[in-house]
Amino acid sequence: MARNEELYQAILKGNRNKVQEIFQEAIDQDKDVSKLLDDSMIPAMREMGERFSRNEIYVPEMLIAARAMQAGLTLIEHILARNNYKSLGTIAVGTVKGDLHDIGKNLVAIMLKGAGYEVIDLGTNCSVEKFGEAVTAGAGIVMCSALLTTTMIYMEEVVRYFKDNNNVKVVIGGAPVTQDYADSIGAHGYGHDANEAVKIAERLTNAIV
Repeated sequence: MARNEELYQAILKGNRNKVQEIFQEAIDQDKDVSKLLDDSMIPAMREMGERFSRNEIYVPEMLIAARAMQAGLTLIEHILARNNYKSLGTIAVGTVKGDLHDIGKNLVAIMLKGAGYEVIDLGTNCSVEKFGEAVTAGAGIVMCSALLTTTMIYMEEVVRYFKDNNNVKVVIGGAPVTQDYADSIGAHGYGHDANEAVKIAERLTNAIV
């Protein structure tokens, strides 16, 4: 199926009603909604991520696009499940223990969903045990966020917690976090923004496979 330009543009513009209309019409006509997801919605969210990285759009525009995307996903989730639609992988995201900031974490979760991953959103103030529960539930990648220098040091505990588990990759990010810090604690990846987090997920997923 070629790209549905109307759906693609609706995601870019954050037109939630149009997204719902397109998917509902596809459902009513018994069309393959997974193709709409793969060929139009995911590329649109990828484009939004690239624009975000280039500072052409900002958090509000990303959130509007994400709401439009979620409106479509909500309509088709049961169909995808029934058809055994295979996600690219399962990723757990959470803000580390002691930190209650979630905007960055939310953007990462949005972009991952938009890229075709199943996301376990652990929220904020996440302990190593909470990340561990997500891994037990199927997550192969753990993404940790922090906004404060006083809380980002907890990321080292998360990395240490999974050190002996070769099936788990830990990625870190957030305002005070740097590549040097990621390297120093042995994290498997560092993302400076949500779009970069998706690229790292793709690289690590391919490496796991």
